[in-house]
Amino acid sequence: MEVSFQKTTRQYLFESSLFKLHWERSHKSYRPLTVLTFRLNYLFSELKPMSYHLLNMIFHAVVSVIFLKVCKLFLDNRSSVIASLLFAVHPIHTEAVTGVVGRAELLSSIFFLAAFLSYTKSKGPDNSIVWTPIALTVFLVAVATLCKEQGITVVGICCVYEVFIAQGYTLPLLCTTAGQFLRGKGSIPFTMLQTLIKLIVLMFSTLLLVVIRVQVIQSQLPVFTRFDNPAAVSPTPTRQLTFNYLLPVNAWLLLNPSELCCDWTMGTIPLIESFLDIRNLATFIFFCFLGALGVFGLRYPGNSSKTVLMALCLMALPFIPASNLFFPVGFVVAERVLYVPSMGFCILVAHGWQKISNKSVLKKLSWVCLSMVILTHALKTLHRNWDWESEYTLFMSALKVNKNNAKLWNNVGHALENEKNFERALKYFLQATHVQPDDIGAHMNVGRTYKNLNRTKAAEESYMTAKSLMPQIIPGKKYAARIAPNHLNVYINLANLIRANESRLEEADQLYRQAISMRPDFKQAYISRGELLLKMNKPVKAKEAYLKALELDKNNADLWYNLAIVHIELKEPNEALKNFNHALELNPKHKLALFNSAILMQESGEVKLRPEARKRLLSYVNEEPLDANGYFNLGMLAMDDKKDTEAEMWMKKAIKLQADFRSALFNLALLYSQTAKELMALPILEELLRYYPDHIKGLILKGDILMNQKKDILGAKKCFEKILEMDPSNVQGKHNLCVVYFEEKDLLKAERCLVETLALAPHEEYIQRHLNIVRDKISSSSFVEQPVFPAGKTSGIEGDKIPTENEKEIKSKPRPIQIIKTSDNKSQSKSNKQLGKNTDKETPHKTTKEIKEIEKKRVAALKRLEEIERILNGE
Repeated sequence: MEVSFQKTTRQYLFESSLFKLHWERSHKSYRPLTVLTFRLNYLFSELKPMSYHLLNMIFHAVVSVIFLKVCKLFLDNRSSVIASLLFAVHPIHTEAVTGVVGRAELLSSIFFLAAFLSYTKSKGPDNSIVWTPIALTVFLVAVATLCKEQGITVVGICCVYEVFIAQGYTLPLLCTTAGQFLRGKGSIPFTMLQTLIKLIVLMFSTLLLVVIRVQVIQSQLPVFTRFDNPAAVSPTPTRQLTFNYLLPVNAWLLLNPSELCCDWTMGTIPLIESFLDIRNLATFIFFCFLGALGVFGLRYPGNSSKTVLMALCLMALPFIPASNLFFPVGFVVAERVLYVPSMGFCILVAHGWQKISNKSVLKKLSWVCLSMVILTHALKTLHRNWDWESEYTLFMSALKVNKNNAKLWNNVGHALENEKNFERALKYFLQATHVQPDDIGAHMNVGRTYKNLNRTKAAEESYMTAKSLMPQIIPGKKYAARIAPNHLNVYINLANLIRANESRLEEADQLYRQAISMRPDFKQAYISRGELLLKMNKPVKAKEAYLKALELDKNNADLWYNLAIVHIELKEPNEALKNFNHALELNPKHKLALFNSAILMQESGEVKLRPEARKRLLSYVNEEPLDANGYFNLGMLAMDDKKDTEAEMWMKKAIKLQADFRSALFNLALLYSQTAKELMALPILEELLRYYPDHIKGLILKGDILMNQKKDILGAKKCFEKILEMDPSNVQGKHNLCVVYFEEKDLLKAERCLVETLALAPHEEYIQRHLNIVRDKISSSSFVEQPVFPAGKTSGIEGDKIPTENEKEIKSKPRPIQIIKTSDNKSQSKSNKQLGKNTDKETPHKTTKEIKEIEKKRVAALKRLEEIERILNGE
């Protein structure tokens, strides 16, 4: 059960870490000791399921052994073994033992039984009170309650044990004594006073635990919807009739565990809306049988009646918190909550078998029947465990039992969706909408699946259907109390879908605002709206949205990251860096913050920030070893620091991971050309131009190398001509083509070319000077023997090209903004935008150092130009 296991374990770890108990999404279950065992499991084996299941099995074995000791208080040794054996193999326990989340039942049961055993030793000689076992009992009750809330019900069992077992009272005797005391004809016996003292201590301790527990959840009950427990929101008498009917349903599961189901919510058990419903007969028979056993246990003395009474207490009292009779719970039936009540059932069965087997006529038959029951239960438990192999097998097995539960159809769809089998998932989601037409979540699932299948129109229709099922806002009434909070994600999903259409951005914004108006604390709506406002070029409003989200969750590293992106849009790099740093304080391994803060430091031009930028990029590549961007930007940092060998290493790593990495290919070629390795740059440029034939900078650099290093005038000419085909106004390409004409001794063509180039850039002085030189040569008498530019000096004229053409390309590929989108996922998913510009554009702002480098190159080019002009004029 790998999938189910990981989901439930993450849920426990996540909720215990992030959900506050007063939050609406919390189920108000304060179970720190159970969570502690999960954390210990995670510490030793992370999410490998074997250790979790093994520990659950050990806990179940411990419970079975302790239960054996409890049974021996009321049964003989043989019957006690039978009761504990039946408990150990009962199929109803599969959910509590095989399902990892059932550990709460197991741990609570251990301390539950230990507390009861401790209390049985509180009676000393001569009916005196032994306080040490009572103190230990109170402690163990508290521990059991910290494992699961029902642990506190052991106090009621201890009270019944004290009155009817330890003291041997019967209900008639108690009534007689109370009547005489009230009529003034007698006093309360001393032994009864001692019993009252013990009960008062127990009850006071229990009350104290209840008060503490209520304070922990801040006096709030969890919020459930009518889909979780339909009867809870039904009117009288439907609610009462249905809840009472659930008692015989649970009893039948204990008696005949042949059809087990992991989820009994929604339409699994239809509501009983009339007294004439035939199912009321089952309720009547159940209460009659239960009443008869209760009268027998309370009225008559003897070991048999005491055994029956304690069995009934073990069945009834621990089940009360889950019975819906006093307060609603988030389920209709849950097999795991029958773990402790099944103890009382097993004692009753063993006691009944003991009575039957004592009769010689039925002895052999009783043994045969008992053997059959234990064997069939063991086989059923074994078979049931295979149902829990995965989410798919679990929910498919449930559908065999119950086809009227839309949640089961949805969950099978989710399992298929996780396997990217969207077509099959869609069928199950659609069936869920047919089973429960008003299930908002089912329509949302259909919409999401249509979107995954790129059927956006159908997806929008499904989301609109889900939206139409949302209840209208009632002024003055808290909206969240009437519907599951995750259903509000329909607004987020729909907005995220339609915002792909640029003409519907305002409509999407309206949906986000509508969600916020329904829940002012809806953090996801602020996050999604912030991203949309950035897309609408409204960074100030986006900033307001993210700041509002941060008020709701200041410890969310993703929000600080998003706010940093907003500050970048607002041209506030210092504030952006502060927010990146805040994100990294909360999550030192936040990959996007590591990457983009490093880029921001690098682009700031501050030398003192480069070591930290390098450190963060190294951390990033450690977290994302397959992302070529990290290695590329390390290479750019190394180039800034003149560490050519290191820069070459990082660039090669980037290209190895992504063979068509445009910027890495060009900058590696540029690195070679700047370090006198021009011939090594040529194959890199060939590779670059194979992927990107229109890469102008690559063509210019290739033409330069061909002309000056390879003396391949024709090859260089093709490069420059291709540039002009793509961009006729490219001054550098045009000028370098003029140089080629000069090298080919076609001075007239070179003159016309330079005239055209000067028209494109009339303020470039070097073009005018070159034109004057060519014209002087044309008019000179030595036209036929026209000398060319000296070998190796062509780059002097080429050197006067726009210097930024040989600058490094921008450092990263653009990515989308980090945003947590609950819209298109059952759980949350992320879409990330990294800081970066388009690789085809030049950096809009140069640092001081870059400007100096450009100026240095320009001066060098002018010197070489003057040298050429002196040679030409001298000739």
